[in-house]
Amino acid sequence: MTRRAAVADTVAAWLPSWLVEKVPRDHRESDAAFRRRRRVTAGVSLAGAGLLGLSLSREPDSPAFYGLTLGVAGTWVAGGFASGPLHLGWVRASANTLRRPLLTPVALGAGSFGVFYLAALVARRVPVLGAAITRVLRYAHQGSPPLVLTTTLANGMAEEVFFRGALYAAAGTAHPVLKSTAVYALATTATRNPALVLASVVMGLLFGLQRRATGGIQAPLLTHLTWSVLMLRFLPPLFADQPSIDVRRAQ
Repeated sequence: MTRRAAVADTVAAWLPSWLVEKVPRDHRESDAAFRRRRRVTAGVSLAGAGLLGLSLSREPDSPAFYGLTLGVAGTWVAGGFASGPLHLGWVRASANTLRRPLLTPVALGAGSFGVFYLAALVARRVPVLGAAITRVLRYAHQGSPPLVLTTTLANGMAEEVFFRGALYAAAGTAHPVLKSTAVYALATTATRNPALVLASVVMGLLFGLQRRATGGIQAPLLTHLTWSVLMLRFLPPLFADQPSIDVRRAQ
């Protein structure tokens, strides 16, 4: 057994079974369809990353910010569906039955938020990370709550359609979790925000493991949306006293 295989087995032993054990499925496609999927995802990855960088360079609560942010979501969704079939996935309910993943992904999203909230308490004391998080949260502080929530949910859903749907499938059978997470992180570097890049690596690995275990996007999508809503609701007040945030709406 190679060292890499030994490490993978050790990590798998500590993970819950629903993140490791794959359910039976058959998502085979022709070589031509696979090549087409790869061409589409390559182009969309570049276009989406460019729009993502532009969106977070605009002023909070501006029409340009909301328009570009929704444009990013539209790009991910369009690329996801244009690349080929997408699958919702299954989890094993008992020895002989399968069901769509629902409660467990929501609980995992809530648990992930708890971990990030604790990490944010530490990050407030680290100048580089504290400043990076503050720059992101000003969009929540200064923006329209309904519009910020809408763009957050739209992008969370769209990212899973593309990165854990189309891009994961285009990665092939060799290390798709690592490959899809790497591209996810590279796309996020367009924001030039280290806190967002770090979050994309951590959550990208989690979403990728869910995609691998279930064979579809429903589990990572539900986890992503749950995590995003809780982060949007509870993280901004934690950084409200930071001097670089101009709070223009009532708390």
